[in-house]
Amino acid sequence: MKLASAIAPVADLWAAITSALPSTIYSVITNPWLLFQPRELSRTFFSRLWVRFAPLVDEGGREVKKSLITPNARGRILDIGAGHGHSVFYLDRNQVTTYIALEPNYGMHAEIRRNAEKAGYSEAKGELLILGCGAEDVSIIISALGGKEECVDTIISILTLCSVVAPRTTIEGLSHRVLKEGGVFLYYEHVLSQLPDVQWWQRVWTPVWKLFFDGCRLDRPTHTWIQNVGIWDEAKSKVWGKPGEPEEHLNWHRVGLYTKAYKK
Repeated sequence: MKLASAIAPVADLWAAITSALPSTIYSVITNPWLLFQPRELSRTFFSRLWVRFAPLVDEGGREVKKSLITPNARGRILDIGAGHGHSVFYLDRNQVTTYIALEPNYGMHAEIRRNAEKAGYSEAKGELLILGCGAEDVSIIISALGGKEECVDTIISILTLCSVVAPRTTIEGLSHRVLKEGGVFLYYEHVLSQLPDVQWWQRVWTPVWKLFFDGCRLDRPTHTWIQNVGIWDEAKSKVWGKPGEPEEHLNWHRVGLYTKAYKK
């Protein structure tokens, strides 16, 4: 593996520190209790960081998301780890009834609301719903959506499953209990590389990376966990890579479309 690829995270970490640390320090000064709430402190830092990073990350994945989301998302949408809600701009408004943004970081909710309204989704009309729980809180999600299981037509996960708590049980819970039969699970995630030397560097960097990026891990085989859920219609499911991305990239991406099979 080339040295430039191995040390590539240094630039991102430095950008994260310089863009978010000053405002985070100010937040701590105004609310010292954050020092005793590490989870909230992490989310405060990340919400500041994401102001700078979100447009860049969205632009970097634009073509992938256009090909994944626009032709495939339909009906009632659950966008897990919605961030600033950029996925809403890739939805075909004529095919979507409700956009449900799942984002546990409350510091991002105002931006989700602004972007969803720009895209034509009204909270007052029930076309937009913002939930502040995590993707792992499957029972809470179901309760918030009316209490009936298998209640959404599309689940979207864009660079989210790298940081959720208990990822395998979360994926299984969302797939089995929240997604309707015939519904689709769409994802664009950075995952564990298939190259042993890249895997080694991903594992080396992950302990540092997750401190600055709200628990994000570089070394999760998320694509494999989704594939192994065991409820998919194989004829209507596929996985592919990000076009033009080098194999040595530490943020190595997989793109997936999985259709939930009907029970026999």
